Amino acid sequence: MEELVITSMKNPRVKHLLALQEKSSLRRKEGLFVVEGRRELEHCLEGGFEVESVFVNEELRGKNEGFGGKNEGFGGQNEGFGGKNEGFGGKVSFTVAPQVYEKMAYRGSTEGIIAIVRTKERRLADLRLPPNPLIMVLESVEKPGNLGAVLRSADAARADAVVVCDALTDLYNPNLIRSSIGAVFTVPTVACSSAECIAFLREHGISILTAQLQDSRLYYDTPMSGPTAIVMGTESTGLTSQWREAATAHIRIPMLGRLDSLNVSVSAAILLFEAVRQRQTTC
Repeated sequence: MEELVITSMKNPRVKHLLALQEKSSLRRKEGLFVVEGRRELEHCLEGGFEVESVFVNEELRGKNEGFGGKNEGFGGQNEGFGGKNEGFGGKVSFTVAPQVYEKMAYRGSTEGIIAIVRTKERRLADLRLPPNPLIMVLESVEKPGNLGAVLRSADAARADAVVVCDALTDLYNPNLIRSSIGAVFTVPTVACSSAECIAFLREHGISILTAQLQDSRLYYDTPMSGPTAIVMGTESTGLTSQWREAATAHIRIPMLGRLDSLNVSVSAAILLFEAVRQRQTTC
């Protein structure tokens, strides 16, 4: 019978979870990823993802009470998510010793819960857009933390989708999930090539606004109340020529200091909420 209280880092399930955290190739191969923290896991479940296994540290159970009560996880006393030692949906739930959980967790304040979750295929064709969509597009964003921060802004602005083109990080990177606080699950998010995204936007009659310094006009002088995609590139190189040439308009944020750029997540927030302001004004 498999040990349900894990006390060793040599436990194969612990080693598997750590490998999933570290290796994007393994995440892709097995179709699994790791979610850490109560809030993040709640959003993940709301997004329709399937939990494979759950690991709980009992010393942090007080912070887990929002899921059911003392020692209850998500379901009942010592029951994990669904039934005694059954995890969520019949999957296995494990209690993890403090010294093991400390090594498993990316951060200490995660309410003592980590889960292995099955990935979902996310495609442009699966997006269900409203008649007047607002979309954030990111080209070749490399840092998971930046992408996570953009997703938080997209959630706050009620953007209808985030499209990651020519991605240099996978959407199930633990740092991305952590920095987005689960927004990667609350905002429809897909990865595709730039060419695929441009064709999709044109097919759906969505204006393409590229953020760039050259040959551009101030963002607040640019209409965003109709179907709009705001497109941003990396801080170091900006957007590639295919996006600049595909653009309906080029926009910029005025830079009044000595530097010529903002962090991509800050710029994304400014532009998204300008779209929100314009749409509220025209309502």
